[in-house]
Amino acid sequence: MAFSFNFDLKIKTDEAVNQDKIKKDQGHEEKPVDSNDTKPSSEKVKEAKEHSPPLDCQSLLEDAVCETFTLGTLPPIHYLNESVFELTMSELLDGENVLSRTAAQNTDLISGVYEGGLKVWECTYDLLEHLEAEGEAFSGKRVLDLGCGAGLLGILALRRGAREVHFQDYNSTVIERLTLPNVLLNCEDDDDDDSGDDDDGGAGEGDEEGEKDGCPPPKRKATGPPRDSKLARCRFFSGSWTTFLTQVLNNDPPPKYDLIMTSETIYNTDYYPALHEVFHRLLDQGGLVYLATKAHYFGVGGGLYLFQNFVEEKDIFKMKRVKNVEHGLQRHVVAMSFKKP
Repeated sequence: MAFSFNFDLKIKTDEAVNQDKIKKDQGHEEKPVDSNDTKPSSEKVKEAKEHSPPLDCQSLLEDAVCETFTLGTLPPIHYLNESVFELTMSELLDGENVLSRTAAQNTDLISGVYEGGLKVWECTYDLLEHLEAEGEAFSGKRVLDLGCGAGLLGILALRRGAREVHFQDYNSTVIERLTLPNVLLNCEDDDDDDSGDDDDGGAGEGDEEGEKDGCPPPKRKATGPPRDSKLARCRFFSGSWTTFLTQVLNNDPPPKYDLIMTSETIYNTDYYPALHEVFHRLLDQGGLVYLATKAHYFGVGGGLYLFQNFVEEKDIFKMKRVKNVEHGLQRHVVAMSFKKP
């Protein structure tokens, strides 16, 4: 999707000299945005909501055009094509008016209104590469894809046998129009095992023509997720991290996640307390957080170094860099776990 970061915040003088290089590295074109849309507003604290898949799940995939991400030993991950999604977004139901506002302003963030979930950001691919290289095991784990956007991280966990995957994004539009359809695209092979060997190259009865437009062929008319299907192992949430945390803590018992994965979520220092609290309250004592991030987010001020300082001050988690990407704008994957008592 041809959007760009357009944060209407002042940049320090010593950062300004790097702007041309950063825009070149990221492939983003910066344009001015109405300052009223980037400042905190009454919309900033968005109430949490749980989203259930529709009874006719296949209705979300009508006329879908898809891409497939493949890497090494990872199972193929299907997701909606961003360009087609952008061209057809005016036809989609959008109660938050996210799609029209981001398209009109050509921006990837309107603070308190839209937090970038319609784009797959590059750090997501960094984390996927790390998970593939390390052979991260998901089987039997409860996983949270926090700030999920397209949901590629949670989809990987689902296809690799996680017993439960929860997807959370700030915007209900992102969950309903992007995350849910993407998960459905990867639930077509429910008869396959979850070891990651999902595509055996064969065609089952009724799908001799193979995939259409990059999408897996539908195998059945969906009237709701079977109890043992991949989709039945998923839950979907929208809202701010603060309200999401309150909602899930009201569960009896509240969930504890073996693995929390999040990408490109520490760009705004104002969000650090809420993000840290989610990690603190929802991570299992022996669990792990994977955080993929840029070293610094120009125009906003957040980044790994500031977040690391914040975490160290709280003195609850230990952090370890497990992957560094040095070319272009520096990016990192960090693992977080509880400090021993």
